Parts: sequence; structure tokens; C-alpha cells
Amino acid sequence: MNGARQGHSNGVLVIAGPSASGKSRLAMAVASAFNGVIINADSMQLYRELRILTARPSPMDEAAIPHRLYGVLPAAEACSAAAWRELALAGIAAAEAAGQLPIVVGGTGLYVRALLRGLAAVPPIPPSVQAEARALQERLGPEGFHRLLAERDPAMAARLPPNDRQRLLRAFTVVTATGKSLADWQNAEDGTPAFDRPYLGLRVDAPREWICARCDARLERMMEEGALDEVRALLALNLDPELPAMKALGVRELARHLRGEETLDAALAATRLATRRYVKRQTTWLRNQVEHNFIAVNSIEMELNSNISVKIFPLIQNKLLTVQRGGV
Repeated sequence: MNGARQGHSNGVLVIAGPSASGKSRLAMAVASAFNGVIINADSMQLYRELRILTARPSPMDEAAIPHRLYGVLPAAEACSAAAWRELALAGIAAAEAAGQLPIVVGGTGLYVRALLRGLAAVPPIPPSVQAEARALQERLGPEGFHRLLAERDPAMAARLPPNDRQRLLRAFTVVTATGKSLADWQNAEDGTPAFDRPYLGLRVDAPREWICARCDARLERMMEEGALDEVRALLALNLDPELPAMKALGVRELARHLRGEETLDAALAATRLATRRYVKRQTTWLRNQVEHNFIAVNSIEMELNSNISVKIFPLIQNKLLTVQRGGV
């Protein structure tokens, strides 16, 4: 693919998929072949204190290929989809200005959707409304809170399962504060515009059990690399438990062990269960919400077949690059 290395980016590659599906490996291969810059679209990999538990790229990978938006925020800061979108757009523009291929990679479906479709112009939600909604959610439990949302916003309640705490809370606070369903806000014409650059979307996927087995193996590696100490250091910051970083997979579970509330084995079992539920939500979201014109890439085939580039690289070459005339 030497000719590809002589090309100029004429668009953006977006790689989406659930945890441990092989997105990062694919992104590294593409970036190496096409002079790419990898731009993070994982909401937890933004936080610098969580390198191990969020499976951020290794220092070796970051030295080999330019990476952007990894570990750029303190855990004390909450990053919205709108704020991430602005950071991502700036990263894309910088890569294009340097003649590099922007490669947006992540499993946070909301971020991918925000980048490509834009965001609804929902007004800021008062902190008092957010606090009241969180208290209601804790008091009523998942099923009770879901029923309450169904009374106020049937459209959003029909979209969301009772265990999707974060999005249920968002839907509830929006309808409470504005009197208008989040679905209506999302369907409105105002807000940030849709992505106006050419892009190629790849959706990396595999059977859920295969991915969950990889997640289990990854958790073992995380523990060997010091995940428990990472959580201990995070807890020492005494941050608001409602901050996004405090809700990263494994943080709450391992924190219970560090506080002496349960054994390490129980904490790890809870982490594995939470991860499986998250992978299920990711997979459903990405299949239903990410653009339907994304090209499916099979994780197992990519794992076993080192020549997966034969299928993918020509697509990138033809759709996203303009090759310099006279290049080798």
C-alpha cells in the first residue's frame, strides 16, 4: 500500500464497535498504512486517571501512531457529548491540515451519533432537577423509575430498558425541566448540524459470547497491570460519585472491595457481569443507532485473518484518499 501512503485525506474513517472487539487493532493497522491519526470516541478513555481500567492505548502504541483525546481530561471533569464533539472536530481539522487521515475510534455510540448527526439543542438542565431525579432513581429503583418516566415521557421510556440508568436519567431530567420529550428535541431542526465531511464507517462486531470472553481475559490483564491501585488512587481524590469517571466499568465494583464491603472475587464477578451488560447495550445501540451504511467487519475474521486489509484497505483508498499524481 505504498501508493496509499502518498495520498491526502479526503474524508474521515469512523470505526465503531463494542468493547474488546478489535477496534484499536484495526485503527492501528489503518493508521500505519495510511498516515493516520487516531481520535478517541470512548467516553471513559478521555480521563487520564483511568489508563488501565479503560484499556487506553499503551505508551508504545501512542509513540508509534499519533493518538488524540486519550487521557486529556481530569476525572474531576464531566465531558458532554457536545463538548467531545467540538474536541473531535478540532482533531479532525488538524489531521486534515497536516495531510493525515483522521480515524475516529470508539464504542460510545452517543459520541459517534453526535459527530455524524449533530446534537439536539436541549437547554441546560438545572442542577436542582438533576439532583431530584437522581434521588428519585435511587429511591424507586430501576423498574419504578422506568414506570415514572413512562408516565411523563412514553416515547423515551419505550426506547430505553429499565437498567439503562444514565439515559433514563437524561430523558427524565429533560422532560421535567423542559416539558418536552427528549425524542422531540432530537427530531427538531435546530441544534448542531450533521457532519459535513465525507466519511467511511466500519462497524466491528462479533457474537456477544466471543466478545465477553475477550473482556474477561482483558480484566485479568488489567488486574495484573495494577487496576486495583488505579481505583485506590481515584478514590483518594474524593470525587463526586456521579461524575462519569466514577462510573467507569470496574470502579464501583473494585471500590466496594477496597472499602471492605466484599471480597475481591465477588468484586471481579460483579465487574464481569456489568461488562457483559454494557457490551449488550453497546451492541444494541451500535446496530440500531449508528448509521446503517456502516460496513460490517467481523472481529473473529479480523483476529484469524491477517489479510483483512485486502478487504478494507481498498475501500479506504477509493473512498477517503486522493493519491498524489506521480506518487510511488
